[in-house]
Amino acid sequence: MQSCRQGPPRGLAASRCIAAKNRLYFEGAGAYRFIYKTLKKQQTGCSGPVGIPHQAHNAIPQKIPNNVAKRLKMKILYYDCFAGISGDMHLGAMIDAGVDPEHLFSELGKLPVSGFKLNIARDKKQGIEGTRVDVATDEHAHPPHRNLDDIEQIIAGSGLAEGTRQRARRMFHLIAEAESKIHGVPVNKIHFHEVGALDSIVDIIGAAICLEYLSPDRILSSTVELGSGTVRCAHGTMPVPAPATAEILKDIPVRIGGTGHEATTPTGAAILAANVDEFTDRADFRPELTAYGIGHRDAGLPNVLRVIVATASDTAASSTAAAGVWAAGTNTFAATASETTFPDGNRVMIECQTDDMNPEHYPHIMDLLLSMGADDVCLTPTIMKKGRPGVLLSVLCAPELQDALSVAILKETSTLGVRRFPVSRMILERKTELFTSTLGPVTFKISYLEGRILKWKPEYEDCKKLALRHGMPLQDVTRTVQSEFSAGSSRSKP
Repeated sequence: MQSCRQGPPRGLAASRCIAAKNRLYFEGAGAYRFIYKTLKKQQTGCSGPVGIPHQAHNAIPQKIPNNVAKRLKMKILYYDCFAGISGDMHLGAMIDAGVDPEHLFSELGKLPVSGFKLNIARDKKQGIEGTRVDVATDEHAHPPHRNLDDIEQIIAGSGLAEGTRQRARRMFHLIAEAESKIHGVPVNKIHFHEVGALDSIVDIIGAAICLEYLSPDRILSSTVELGSGTVRCAHGTMPVPAPATAEILKDIPVRIGGTGHEATTPTGAAILAANVDEFTDRADFRPELTAYGIGHRDAGLPNVLRVIVATASDTAASSTAAAGVWAAGTNTFAATASETTFPDGNRVMIECQTDDMNPEHYPHIMDLLLSMGADDVCLTPTIMKKGRPGVLLSVLCAPELQDALSVAILKETSTLGVRRFPVSRMILERKTELFTSTLGPVTFKISYLEGRILKWKPEYEDCKKLALRHGMPLQDVTRTVQSEFSAGSSRSKP
């Protein structure tokens, strides 16, 4: 059997033969199917479809090989938006980063809409090779504009997983809120224009599908390039960034002028604003894979979206590789070693006291320990010997993490030793739910005891955004959304 080895692999190229002139087509109309068109053989003699192992060309569709699937269990997903981001560039980058096209096609086939086709190909921009995705639609099959209720019906009527539906809803709600503020129209009266078109619906729901497939524990992004010039919108010619893009990216670091066109679209802005945990140009990680989504423009900068799949670097990488990963924003430890035998209630407490450290260093230490998988990290003021004010550092973690975390504490603090002792805990079952209040969407954290709702709490960051948007006191926003959620919630577990 002929070999398909073609040099260092990247993304779906890993352990696969990439025929650069092949295309994959998916037609959305319920069931999905592949149509392969080979336009040109490469020198390897491999004429199979993009992303399919050479030995499996006669037995497609093909599942991702185990060695590739294992690599998809990454910890960090980093968007390098040096040339901006759009919906199609994002889909291309996700596939290049390892999303199985068959999975994407299958999930999009669950949408209660038809008349769209996904074209996937290998392409280059200024010498950078990656994956290009084109979403072709039959505009005559659907009305050009939809409102938020129409979008909700599409999402609710799909067979997509709840996590995917929640991600998609967050993105569409961000766009609706931006349009509402710009046009002075209530959210439920907003008619989407470009973003309501079928290709944008596929871009956004496709983004949710891809992110759920990759399941990164933390999503980071660089400063976002917006571009310059003008762009044609439904309401006429507008300066870049488009009004919706500017509103969605409020409080997010951006750059303007790197390109002479619209570099970041409202769809791309919503993908970032709804999913990124932190925007930073000084990320600390160990890259494992670099992927590129190819755009359709030719400009000074390569029209590509670069995505880096990575793990935490240095000490964090050595501990999480063997023990587990930290779910950002939840302080929840997810063990990756299947042989772990400790019940979830068993934990270890690590403590030390210091009275001679620079207090500026404590936030760094807390962030480091959390990124390594600690369940919780807290600082308690205390009085030490000779009446000196000191700090008690307490770290709660899974037993298998105690050695790595102890070493990190000894390296990063002035302490000469740590105390470690076992503790047990009782935790409530928890879930998150996106709730649409009269002020806007808010994520609620809900806790259950014996199948019934015991308590709930709105996400602080969501309430803060609504308070700033409406010019209201934060406590008034919190009371309002809590009251509305309480009035509409069930007392039993769904």
